[in-house]
Amino acid sequence: MSALPNCPACQSEYTYEMADMYACPECGHEWSGLAEAGEAGGEKVVRDANGNELQDGDSVTVVKDLKVKGTSSVVKVGTKVKGIRLVEGDHDIDCKIDGFGPMKLKSEFVKKA
Repeated sequence: MSALPNCPACQSEYTYEMADMYACPECGHEWSGLAEAGEAGGEKVVRDANGNELQDGDSVTVVKDLKVKGTSSVVKVGTKVKGIRLVEGDHDIDCKIDGFGPMKLKSEFVKKA
C-alpha cells in the first residue's frame, strides 16, 4: 500500500486518490496532487485559470473584469499583460498594465497567452 499524504484541512490519515486529486472522507476536502508535488521540491507552482503553469516573463490575458481598488477604474476582460513576475503572497503576479501602471494580480483571473 502506498503512503498517501494526510489531509491538509483536518490532518486525517484516511485520504484516498481520485484521478489526479486526493480527497478526505472525513471533512470532504479535495486537493490536487500535482500542486503538492511541485511544492514539495521547495518551489511553488503558480497556475492560471486553465491550469497552465506560469513562469516569470510570460504574457497573460485577463479573463474577468477586475475593479481597481481605490479608484472607479476597471481592468477589462481581454487586457493583455506582458512580462509578468511571480511573487509570494495572496496576489501572486506582479506586472505593469498599460493605462493603469504597476499592479498585483491573482493567477486565477488570468490565462496564459
